[in-house]
Amino acid sequence: MIPTLFGLVFWLAAPFWAAMILAPAHPWTRRLVASPLIAVPPLLIYLAIMLPHFPQFFSVMVHPNLHALRDILGADWGAAAIWAHLIGFDLFIGRWIYLDSRARRISPWLVSPILFVTIFLSPIGLLSYLLAPKSGGMQRDRDR
Repeated sequence: MIPTLFGLVFWLAAPFWAAMILAPAHPWTRRLVASPLIAVPPLLIYLAIMLPHFPQFFSVMVHPNLHALRDILGADWGAAAIWAHLIGFDLFIGRWIYLDSRARRISPWLVSPILFVTIFLSPIGLLSYLLAPKSGGMQRDRDR
């Protein structure tokens, strides 16, 4: 079951990423990502994987220990759970970037590559967006 959930979680998020990156100005995209609940399916998979192992995981979270955490993440269930966690939270961050950039009228030519980076390296994508110029010499898309 763990391999199936691991494989499924990416595909639950992929349509939202594709819409935000490839069709950012389409009205359907805004409706599609309007709700933060788009992150729920990957997070439910996280819960399904994590709950049977919750005591072991919680113990490491309450008393952080690098070696114990390494052992958990080295297990199939631990790697799949952290993958689902990353997919869910990356999607939540990507959704925020998309909505914030649309509200600020920042060009999709700037934001789409940042969203692409966010899929794979969310801390770098989020940092890139936060540090990107929001006004002044930046090109803005005024045709929306």
